Amino acid sequence: MTPEVTKRQSKQKKKKPSPMYKLGSKLKDRATGRKEMVWAGITGIGSYVPPKVLTNDDLSKMVDTTDEWIVARTGISERHIAADTVLTSDLAVRAAKKALKSAGKNPEDVDMIIVTSASPDQIWPSTACHVQAKLGAVNASAFDLQAACAGFVYALTVGSQFVETRRAECVLVIGAETISRLVDWTDRGTCVLFGDAAGAVVLERVEFGYGFMASFTGADGTGADLLEVPADDKFIKMNGNEVYKFAARVSLDAATKALKQAGLHREDVDFFVPHQANARITEAAAKRLKLPPEKVVSNIVNYGNTSTASIPLALDELWRSGRLKYGNIVLTVGFGAGLTWGANVIRWAKKS
Repeated sequence: MTPEVTKRQSKQKKKKPSPMYKLGSKLKDRATGRKEMVWAGITGIGSYVPPKVLTNDDLSKMVDTTDEWIVARTGISERHIAADTVLTSDLAVRAAKKALKSAGKNPEDVDMIIVTSASPDQIWPSTACHVQAKLGAVNASAFDLQAACAGFVYALTVGSQFVETRRAECVLVIGAETISRLVDWTDRGTCVLFGDAAGAVVLERVEFGYGFMASFTGADGTGADLLEVPADDKFIKMNGNEVYKFAARVSLDAATKALKQAGLHREDVDFFVPHQANARITEAAAKRLKLPPEKVVSNIVNYGNTSTASIPLALDELWRSGRLKYGNIVLTVGFGAGLTWGANVIRWAKKS
C-alpha cells in the first residue's frame, strides 16, 4: 500500500459524523435526560354533557333492575343521554370550545385535532374532520384514534409527542361519545353502565419539567372477545367478570410502569384519575396502588361510563373544583376493549 493511499484512508477515518449520526445522538439524549426536548402539557381543558338525564329509577321501568342493585354493583346513580339529532362531533365541539377558551386560544391557532371515540359519527370521514369543520380550525390536521375506553390515554400520548418533537405547537385532544346508541336497552348487564359526554384538552409547550413526565400504553388482542361490538351486531357485548379482573390488573401494571418511567413513586401522586368504568374497579385499583380516597377522582355516580370522555370529564371537574393546583402530579389510567390500556404521569402546568 502506497503512502498516498494510506494518507487518503487516514483522512477518510477522521471525517466528521454525519447529520444522521448527530440526530441519533440527540434523540438518545432526549430519551434519557430530555435536555433538548420541549415539554408538553395541558394548557386548556373543558367538558360537556347533554342535558337529558336517565336515572336508575328510569331504568327500573325499562328492565328488571333497581336503584339499589345498580348502585351496589357499579356506583352509578344516573347518566346523560344525547338527543337523537345530536352527533358525537357536536358534543366534541362543545367541549373543544371550552378547552380553547380555557387556554386562551382561537380555533385558527390549532395545528392538530385528535378525536378518540368508540361511537364516531360514521366510519369515514373521521369525526375529527367534522370537528375541524364545525370549529373552523382551518389550520389543523385532523384524525381519529381508536383504542376504545383507553383512547384518551393513547391520544394524550400521541398528541404530547407532536408538541415535544416540535411537529406541532397547539394540539387539541378530544374524547367524545354517544355510546348510548351502542347499548341494548333490554340487557340490564350493560344498559345500566353507559352514558354520553365529551371532554377536551389543549396541549402546548410548557415550562421545563412540567407537563407529561411519562406515558405507557399496552394491548392484548387475544382478549378482543371480552368486550366488543360484533361486526354482525350493533350492541355492546361484555364478559363483565373477566373485564373486571383485567381492568384491576392492568391499572396497577400501567400505573407502576408509567411512574417508574417518570422516576416517581406512588406516594408522589397527588391525584389518581382513572377511566370511570365502574366504582368497584376504581376502588380496587386505588387499593392496589395504596392511594388514599382523597387522592382518587371518581364521578361515575353522575355520568356512568362515558368511555373515552370519562378521564377528561373527571379531570375537568377536578380542575374546576379548585383542588388541582400548579405542580400537582396527576396519574391517569385507561383500559378498554382491544384489550387496551395505558397511563400518563402529568405534572400539572396550568396556573389559572
